[in-house]
Amino acid sequence: MNITFRWYGQDNDSVQLEQIKQIPGTKGIVWALHQKPVGEVWQKEEIQQEVDYIKSHGFHADVVESVNVHESIKLGNVDREQYIENYKETIRNLGEAGVKVICYNFMPVFDWTRTALYEPLPDGSTALFFEKEKIESLDPAELIETVASASDLTLPGWEPEKMSRIKELFEEYEGMTEETLWENLSYFLQAILPVAEASGIKMAIHPDDPPWSIFGLPRIMTSGESWEKLLSISDSPSNGITFCTGSMGANPENDMVELAAKYAKHSPFAHLRNVKIFENGDFIETSHYTQDGSIDLSGVVREFASQDYEGYARPDHGRHIWNEQCRPGYGLYDRALGIMYLLGLWDAYQEK
Repeated sequence: MNITFRWYGQDNDSVQLEQIKQIPGTKGIVWALHQKPVGEVWQKEEIQQEVDYIKSHGFHADVVESVNVHESIKLGNVDREQYIENYKETIRNLGEAGVKVICYNFMPVFDWTRTALYEPLPDGSTALFFEKEKIESLDPAELIETVASASDLTLPGWEPEKMSRIKELFEEYEGMTEETLWENLSYFLQAILPVAEASGIKMAIHPDDPPWSIFGLPRIMTSGESWEKLLSISDSPSNGITFCTGSMGANPENDMVELAAKYAKHSPFAHLRNVKIFENGDFIETSHYTQDGSIDLSGVVREFASQDYEGYARPDHGRHIWNEQCRPGYGLYDRALGIMYLLGLWDAYQEK
């Protein structure tokens, strides 16, 4: 298991590489060109500049999260061809720089959804929170205001240029079915996978977060059946999964240990985190410690170890602890604790 840490760049993160360097066992930085508008080609020079900076601190830069998919591709609009060509060029350029995995998602409009970004936990920390009843009655514009006011740092999937046309996007998605969204995903993958394969890159789709429909928008990456359908689109070795325990596991019907047993081999990248699920459908993110949440994270790592998992993994959303001022879910301290817990489990299971 190749441990990595997500980082948002020199000018866009409260955490610096010098600090990440002090987390034992951390080999790589998961990065992206967050300043690039969705749909534009990532140029070779700007890619190499970021890769060189990461490597200068002793890390690899093998994993990119994310190269976001333009809404026109998800919608199947007439202009999707140009955005697909741009995506292919970005894949080629990343491959030349040595990138091995690209994480992406196919969620309409919202990449992830929470109703509170600093919800108090009993221990005095705060964390990302999803309130099911509130989301069912909330206007999307209210949600955007909540997220936009939460941090001075950019939040991936909530880019200002997309949020500014939210009403228009919802109108475009009117009548969109899961079947049509699947067709558009298949069209996209059939176009890009040969390029990814030739570039030595594995595409790793992220589950929907949360894994069910919100605001009437279709969601298709929600269960093991979804992963099975994804893999049936193409048997290319570049067609893979981001195994995210917190996103997929927010639905208690998704047994993450069983899914790990079946799909770890199809997952070049893993997000390992925990959530506490309540009976009314709410959930809150917790420490990574298995007993603090509803996900059997210990069992997932045990399954990964039994398969000698060689993919990349990172701690995912952490709590905000010890008065750290940081991007919601992406502070230094709790994710560092998460790494030590994951490595402790890994070492123990490897010995067995």
